[in-house]
Amino acid sequence: MLKEDCASTLKVHLAQSLPLPSNVNRPRIDLIVFVVNLHSKYSLQNVEESLHHVDATFFLGKVGFLATGAGQDNHCSIHRNTVLRLAHTYRSPLFFCDLEVEGFRATMAQRLVRMLQICAGHVPGVSALNLLSLMRSSENPFLEDV
Repeated sequence: MLKEDCASTLKVHLAQSLPLPSNVNRPRIDLIVFVVNLHSKYSLQNVEESLHHVDATFFLGKVGFLATGAGQDNHCSIHRNTVLRLAHTYRSPLFFCDLEVEGFRATMAQRLVRMLQICAGHVPGVSALNLLSLMRSSENPFLEDV
């Protein structure tokens, strides 16, 4: 993400879990992306536990889920529908990506940077809620049945 061309300063903070330590110098948080490794049940458990520490207002377009390892279904410990249900429960977008493939990784970085720019208010006329509603309209209809 840091390699992407971005008009504003981009700061990425990686954390194994939430809550983050109290720090008065922490910059504003514009977007939270929960990464679920489809090859690790611990990864899903960690994300589920961390979700309880996120303020409800963030779920109005400023939270997303990224499921990694999607290209190797035969090695998955977590079924895709489990992650779909999680994202649906929190009304947040879900991206599937195989981060081992450079092209996919670069495309995902571009998408996340664009989403971050919108969530931070750097795209005139588009808000995090607008983005969320646009992404909702493209959801698969079967998601209601998951």
